[in-house]
Amino acid sequence: MSGFNLIPFLDLKTPHIELRPQLQAAFERVLNSGWYIQGSELKQFEEEFANYCEAKYCIGVGNGLDALHLILRAYDIGEGDEVIVPSNTYIATWLAASYAEATPIPVEPDERTYNIDPSRIEAAITPRTKAIMVVHLYGQPADMDVISAVAKKHNLKVIEDAAQAHGARYKGKRVGTLGDAAGFSFYPGKNLGAMGDGGAVTTNDAELAEKIRTLGNYGSRIKYHNEVKGYNSRLDELQAAFLREKLKKLDAWNAQRKAIAAEYVRKLESHNLVLPVVPEWADPVWHLFVVRSQQRENLQAHLQQQGIGTMIHYPIPPHLQPAYSELGYKQGDFPIAEAIHREVLSLPMGPTMNVAQVTQVSKSTNDYLEA
Repeated sequence: MSGFNLIPFLDLKTPHIELRPQLQAAFERVLNSGWYIQGSELKQFEEEFANYCEAKYCIGVGNGLDALHLILRAYDIGEGDEVIVPSNTYIATWLAASYAEATPIPVEPDERTYNIDPSRIEAAITPRTKAIMVVHLYGQPADMDVISAVAKKHNLKVIEDAAQAHGARYKGKRVGTLGDAAGFSFYPGKNLGAMGDGGAVTTNDAELAEKIRTLGNYGSRIKYHNEVKGYNSRLDELQAAFLREKLKKLDAWNAQRKAIAAEYVRKLESHNLVLPVVPEWADPVWHLFVVRSQQRENLQAHLQQQGIGTMIHYPIPPHLQPAYSELGYKQGDFPIAEAIHREVLSLPMGPTMNVAQVTQVSKSTNDYLEA
């Protein structure tokens, strides 16, 4: 059975088939408009996604990494500056700082939630620190009030990496306006995914929104009039049209993910497995359902033999990636992140899963770990 997933890690096909009429209609709207970049579909999606995130402004960009990079550029954060980032995250968070020519300064996570530990941030702040880039990892919001208090004390910007957290809430408030600005990814596997790449910035800051819109359009507000050296990072009309249709389903899809996560918590009974911890102030959207096991590799191989797809998010922390060798970090410098990366395993999760599939995954996991 190895190599054939009876239960895929993520089913991307079924939701699109279910939305086939709406997506085809969206395609026809764009095709018939004769306008394929920065047209009415993008404008309407930006308004709709801003409203969804309870933000004043949304700017569509090329991808999630661009969203974070453009925020830093718009705040004039660059060479010689430092940006605090989680040691436990996908490398894109660090790359955004590097793209801006700033230096990423890692801070260890809270081992229970995997998100950046607010109590460790202040020790990493120097006179060169300009921002804290907070990741809502796996779809669970970080502890933003505590982080914002530290940022305010030191006059730092707070930037949300919300690439995995579309629709998540912190103390009842949507991610996307919990800091000064937020970057979202619409990579196809996200809770709100395009049929290609895409991203967006949300903010309540009118000046920042205008700067990002200008930077992402070659540094231009008026065609062929370039005020600054900008970039080409724009969410195209077709992806905006698709995202408009999928946004209507996002809350229902997130609710299904939440139900699947609750089933996992009920049915994963092994004492040799660490389950996700959700603080009482967090309402996650379960982009991923991540467990920890000291037998991670063997457990993953066993599940694969049972036809169950899994993934590891992530096998190598950013500070140990060859891409960041110039920073001089070594094994043991960030032991909490390193332990997490050695043990985490993402089980199948998505809005098309059902209780029977959760039962099968849970039983296979329990049986192996208790054998």
